[in-house]
Amino acid sequence: MCTLYGVDGPVKMSHSNAHSLRVMTKTNVATQSATERCAREIVETVPLVMRFIRTEMRRQSGPFLSVPQLRTLLFLSRCPGADLSSAADHLGVSRPTASAIVNRLVRQGLVNRTGHPQKRRFIILTLTRTGFQRLQRAREAACALVAGVLAHRSPKELDKVVQGIALLGKVFKEQNESE
Repeated sequence: MCTLYGVDGPVKMSHSNAHSLRVMTKTNVATQSATERCAREIVETVPLVMRFIRTEMRRQSGPFLSVPQLRTLLFLSRCPGADLSSAADHLGVSRPTASAIVNRLVRQGLVNRTGHPQKRRFIILTLTRTGFQRLQRAREAACALVAGVLAHRSPKELDKVVQGIALLGKVFKEQNESE
């Protein structure tokens, strides 16, 4: 028998149980630091990659689209028929600011803005054919640029990147679904 001291006071247990507890605690600490290391890499790397992609997409979409406008087009491509409030939430801006962004996109013929048939204050947003095509061209150009950056990596490294990105996407999709 041995006594371990924890936050709830002393606990008596067999030596084998105490050893198992120590192993589990060390494993948890090792896992926690691996988790923290992974989180740190994600938090530092994802914005860098996204900035690179956004810069290219903006360059390809022409001088008349701001980053918030481009983000709105991307959002509407993933969520066709979204309302103005959802777009504002996605952009992290107020409804009036989102409305102004959408108005510019409507004037450029990239977004349709229609009223909901039953809800008077509800605005439905969709990409126009032109908006979809312009976004597709920008996406394809960004993919080509990213492919060019990755072209000098070994197949083994590329497989690791694909596996890591796929796992990251799965983890955050599950997280979003549980919320």
